[in-house]
Formats: sequence, structure tokens, C-alpha cells
Amino acid sequence: MTFGDYMLSNANSYSVLQPEEELKLAQYLMNQVADAVFYVGSNAKIIYVNDAICRMMKYSREELLSMRLKDIDVDFWPKNWSEKWTALKQQGSLTFKTRYRTKTGRIFLVEITITYVEHQGKEFGCVFARDRSDELVDLGVQRYVNKTPDLKEELQQEVIEYQRTETELETSLSLLRSTLESSANAILAVNFEGEILCYNQKFLEMWQFPNSVTLSRKCSRTKAFFDNKVKDPEVFRQVVWEMSSQSDKESYDLVELKDGRIFAHYSEPQRLGDKIIGRVWSIWDVTESRKTEEALRLNEARFRTLAETTEASIFLIYDNKQICYVNPAAEDLTGYTRKELLNNFNVEQLIKGKKLRQVHKQDGSACCEYQEMQILTKNGVKRWLACTVGLLDGVLDFASKSVELVTAIDITDYKQAESEVRQALEQAKRLSELRERFVSMLCHQFRTPLNVVSFSADLLKRHIHQWTEEKNRSYLDLIQVAVQQISELLDEILLYGQAESARLECEPRPLNLEMFCRDILAQVQIASGDQKGVSFVSQGNCSTAYLDPKLLQHILTNLLSNAIKYSPNGGAVTFRLCCQGKEAIFQIKDSGIGIPVVDQQQIFEPFYRGSNVDSIPGTGLGLSIVKTLVDLHGGEITVESVVGVGTTFTVNLPSSS
Repeated sequence: MTFGDYMLSNANSYSVLQPEEELKLAQYLMNQVADAVFYVGSNAKIIYVNDAICRMMKYSREELLSMRLKDIDVDFWPKNWSEKWTALKQQGSLTFKTRYRTKTGRIFLVEITITYVEHQGKEFGCVFARDRSDELVDLGVQRYVNKTPDLKEELQQEVIEYQRTETELETSLSLLRSTLESSANAILAVNFEGEILCYNQKFLEMWQFPNSVTLSRKCSRTKAFFDNKVKDPEVFRQVVWEMSSQSDKESYDLVELKDGRIFAHYSEPQRLGDKIIGRVWSIWDVTESRKTEEALRLNEARFRTLAETTEASIFLIYDNKQICYVNPAAEDLTGYTRKELLNNFNVEQLIKGKKLRQVHKQDGSACCEYQEMQILTKNGVKRWLACTVGLLDGVLDFASKSVELVTAIDITDYKQAESEVRQALEQAKRLSELRERFVSMLCHQFRTPLNVVSFSADLLKRHIHQWTEEKNRSYLDLIQVAVQQISELLDEILLYGQAESARLECEPRPLNLEMFCRDILAQVQIASGDQKGVSFVSQGNCSTAYLDPKLLQHILTNLLSNAIKYSPNGGAVTFRLCCQGKEAIFQIKDSGIGIPVVDQQQIFEPFYRGSNVDSIPGTGLGLSIVKTLVDLHGGEITVESVVGVGTTFTVNLPSSS
């Protein structure tokens, strides 16, 4: 079956092809057409193109599909398109001519035939474009003829335009003359040949030029007048009077007159396009500013003499962050050279902190600020300065910005002493509070066993002959336990005193650590009456280690007792020993009440107890003593704890000889 036959069959039986096949077939047919064809939406967006339009416009298919009509149609106007679309919907098709621009920039005339199509609720137009380049020249000629129907009328229009231009020129010249006369500076214009073209009244007034003399550079009387006026005629002739009008350089010179006045002369070449046609001079009186400059220079010399010799550091700061002057004392203080400080050095890099205090005059008005500044020197040392900061408003400026004068002296030693005194006072206060709490706690700890002793002794005194021997022995046992508690408490206080006075010494000797730890554990369990037992685990070769047995016994006894004491009934306690290399690691883990995070940083301080111990007895000295004994071994102790979960203490001690 031929392709035509296939299409006929498809037309008679629509269901033969699937939608995808129909789309491919339609695209194939479009690309076989010789005419340039594309589809466009109502918003002028190009939605499909065939190969012929791509060849015509020199764009790829992808490029054209990303465009709108305005991108290729030179004569496209949104309003006109809206009108054309409305007409298209009414008439069904339109034919008109317009101009298209290709990707290479070529503009050519095209004839457009567009047909309105509506499919599945969507509107679009099918566009056939035909090249009509041969008609473009005729179109241009016709437009020109339409513009100039009558040569005489054109000439009259040119005359009117000329007269208008002449009027505008006269107006401009009048404005120029008014501008020259209203200028505060003297103005002098010289042409290419060196002849004076014009000058304003200010020039005559400044030079006090007489009416009897004609102002001309060729006039000998004019030259004699200026020579007689200036202090150095030769310099005046070189830099001003004989300056070539053809020079392409700007010039600025100061001319001093015999009467003491000083004139600034500035000139620049006058150009017409790229050609120099003359020179324009601008002249103004700088006598007062020069006097002020001299006075400022003198004051600056005096200021520098004072600033360079003082031991106080002086900084001039503008724009709140840039330094414009430092004296040698400031260089010595900061460690930076003057070149470093003045070369875009941000003062915030130097100043790390400020404390402000206003200083007032007797009349109550603000005079300056007293500031204590902390600076960071070049070598990284922090120093404190006492500074006075004053704004030199109306006295001195830098680049039209106000300047601050900072005078500073080094008070680092004073601040350090002040800090040390403050810390000592705080420490003394804290120790006083701790000792007061310790005495109160100690009294409480002693009172409980003493009450037991006193109560038991009193009962025995009154009933010893009436009670049985067994009952009397029970009270004697209570007295013995209370005395033992008092003895242990006194031993702990004595050991703390020895540790505080540095009278304890570490005397290592060979130990079988595994056996030593098992003995300590047995003693602690017997002393505490612990029935549930403590899980002991040993790892590594711990048969020989060099440690102080007395100090180690107290460390382990305290930590194991605490683990048992602060664990609820039935709570598991694990004691791990690990010997690796030249280090012995002791880890005691309980499932007790835990230590709050806020207390963990201070738990090793003397007299300090956790905030959740409630009524559990203790002095707050145990862990402080343990920390001291670990330090004597050159070891380290750490704690990890979660409230309600448990606590783990880990002690790392060097175990080599």
C-alpha cells in the first residue's frame, strides 16, 4: 500500500492508528512540506516548527521553540497581535506581510498566511511563511517617496530648522556669557594661535587691569603690566603667560603677587572632538587658604613635637575605624610599625574590648570620654589601656571626616593586680562559705554517733544490772560502731589536712594489682554489710605494677564505698581493672542516683556535695582527697554520670617503675 493509500485508509477508519503513531505521522508530513510552517499560540509563543522554517530562520528547532513572535518579527507589536488574533478567530484565516530577522541578523520580507485551529479546548494558529525579499527594496523606495512628496517643502523645512538652530545658538552663547560673569573664579580663554578670545569681569577685578591697556598677549604694555604685578616675572611667563595653547596637558600653578596675594592658575586644553582648539584658564585667590595652611602646618609641627616626645600613646582615628596618625609610644605599645598602622589597618583588629565612663566639666557639659580598652598586640599579648577620647570637631578632619584623639597609658599591671585581688577576695569568700558549711556538716556528722554513744551509755548506766547480758551487749555494739564512725571521720579530716599541706608523698612499690583489688573489695563489702556483692572483672597482665598501696587503698575504698552507698538496694556495681602497657585503669560503675550535670564540674572540690544526695551522710571531702591522691600518682580521674541511671568513675594511673 502506498503512503497516499495508507492515509486514505486512515481517514476512512480512524481507529487503525494509535495517538502516538498519529503524532509521528503528522510530524513527518509537516517536515516533508517545502513551505516554512510553524504553530503559534494566542500568546504569540511558538509551539511547533518544521524543518523548512528552521532553514529559513537559521535557528535550531530547540531555539525556535523557546521563542515568541517578537523575537523574530521586526514589526511585531503586542497590541497589533491582539487585534490580529481577534480578527483571525472571526475570519478563520489572515494573510499579511511583515519582516523577519534571522539568527545571522538578516532582515527580509515574508508573506504570512495564518489559519485558526481549535483542538481539545486549545487555540493556536497554523502559520505558512513565504520569503518575499524581492519586494523589500520597492517597499523602502515607496516609503521614502511618501515621506518627501515635495522638494520645495523640504527646503523650506531646512531653512526653518536652520533658523531654529541659530536662535538656540544665540541663547547658548548668552547663557555662557552669564555663566562666565557669575563665576567666582576669573576665566580666560585662548585660541589655538594663542590669541585671547574672552575673559570675564572677575579677571579684570582680580588683576586690577586698567581700561587704558588692551588685553592681548601680543601687546607689550600688557606684558609689562603683568611683569610689574607678579613677584617673580620669569616664573609667571614660563608657567602662565607663555604656556602653549596647543599643549595637551593640564597645569596647576601658584603665582605670588607683589602685594602679598597668591593666585591659583589652573588650565586645561579645550577640544572639539579629538582636536585641540585652544586653552581655558581658571584663576582664584588662595591667599587666605594659604595663610590658614601655614598656620595649620605650624600647629602640626608643635603637635608632632609634643606627641613624639610624650610617653603616652597617641592615636588619631577617623571614620571610627581607620588610623591616620600614631606616635612612637603607640608603636612600642602595639608592636606594629607606623607603616602597618596607617596602611588600611582596621582599628577593630587592635581593640578587643571597651569600658566607657563619661567625664564632665564643672559646668556639667561633656568634655571627653574615659575608656578602659583591652588591645591585642601584634605578638598576641592582651594589654589594658586607660584612654581619654575626644572628638576634634571643627579643629581637625581627615578626608572631610571627623577625627578622634585617643591618648592612652598602659594599666595592664594595675588591671592584673586588681583582678588578682578580686579573685583572692572571691576565693576567700568562697572558702569561708565552704568552711562554714563544713563546720556545720561536721557538727552534724559528729552529733549523730555521739548521740548514739550518749543515749546508749545512759541506758546502760540505769539498766545494766536489770537487763540481760545480750541486751547490754547490743547497746555496747552501738557505742562501738558510733566510736568507729567518729574515728573514720577524724581519719578522713586528718588525711585531707595532710593532702592540703602537701605532707603526703607517693611511694610506689611492686603490687599484684588483681589480688590487691580483690582484697580491697572484700574489706569494703564487709565494712558496708553489702550482701548483693560487687562484680569484679580483670583484664591484662596485672601481676606486677608499681603503685603506692596506701594511697591506692584509699582511692579504691572511697570510690567503692560511694558506689555501694549511693546505689539503691539491689543496684548493680561493677569494678573493672585493666592493665595495658605502662598504665593501670580502674573503673567503678554503679546504677545509683547519679550526679547532676551542674554538679559534675565541682564534684572534686573540698566540702562540695551533689545537690541530690538528700539525707545520705557524707562530708564532701572524699572525692577531693581521691583527686589529690590521683594527682600525686601523676594520674587522671574522670566521671560520667546520668541522674537516675548511674555513675562511672575512671582512674588512669601510670604503673611502670
